[in-house]
Amino acid sequence: MDATALEAHLREAVRGQGVDIDRARFGVAVSGGPDSMALLHLSARAFPGRVEAATVDHGLRPESAGEAAMVGEWCAARGIPHAILHPDTPRAGNLHDWGRAQRYALLEAWRIERGLDWLFTAHHADDQLETMLMRLNRGAGLGGLTGVRPRMAHVLRPLLGVRKSVLQALADAEGLPHVVDPSNADPRFDRSRMRAALAKADWLDPQAAARSAAALGEAEQALNWTVDALADRHVRREAEDGWRLEETDLPRELLRRLVLRMLAQAAPDALPPRGDSLDRAIAAAAMGRKASLGDWLLVGGREWRLIPAPPRR
Repeated sequence: MDATALEAHLREAVRGQGVDIDRARFGVAVSGGPDSMALLHLSARAFPGRVEAATVDHGLRPESAGEAAMVGEWCAARGIPHAILHPDTPRAGNLHDWGRAQRYALLEAWRIERGLDWLFTAHHADDQLETMLMRLNRGAGLGGLTGVRPRMAHVLRPLLGVRKSVLQALADAEGLPHVVDPSNADPRFDRSRMRAALAKADWLDPQAAARSAAALGEAEQALNWTVDALADRHVRREAEDGWRLEETDLPRELLRRLVLRMLAQAAPDALPPRGDSLDRAIAAAAMGRKASLGDWLLVGGREWRLIPAPPRR
């Protein structure tokens, strides 16, 4: 694809998410890598005068400040507003998880402050394949295998159908300044190891995987719609601290989702149970027994009840 074809693809991908592409204002998350620089370049062409950019400098590498400044200089030369954002909380726990949480929190605050309607990120088809395979290797269900979502709240990922090599070629052809983050090849990280393995499997088609992820995403939406309707009809509040599922002659996947729905209503701030513990609880309830789910007890029978577990001794 050349720049004109990619620009058309971008516009159609954004329009496909129900966005008014003739009026909306867009923010672009730009790390300085070839993917995000290509996205910024295409966005500025597709939506002239309605695009701003932001770079999150986590301060994890000495080069990061210069890379953020490089993006700012490119934007300044083209009249594109650009902001450099810095985390305001210390590093804690898993480095990637901390970085991701900080990045999205900072970008969302910036989007709101600037009055932007949407935020673009440069996830592409190769990212999608890596994500799907990593989650498959961890035993993910349908929700996990949908991979990277094309839309989450105000975040849009309009390049999920485009290969990384195409974005790199665009960056090279257009002379876009860009850098390569060395952590992308660091074998200490799961994604880096997956990326290295996939580089040797040229028979895999990331664009086909992106289409599969989109189909799985539609199936996930259909299941959520079904669960919403079933919950409205068959999930009831019991007294002050319990819930009841009145219909249990349902496919296992629907039962799993209904039990998760009851748990979310009972304890909105609690983490959902692991898949294996949830499956064991559902199997026990189907046989009329009871099983623990954290601080709650699932009691089987003709109807299933979710009640607080008795205090541990």
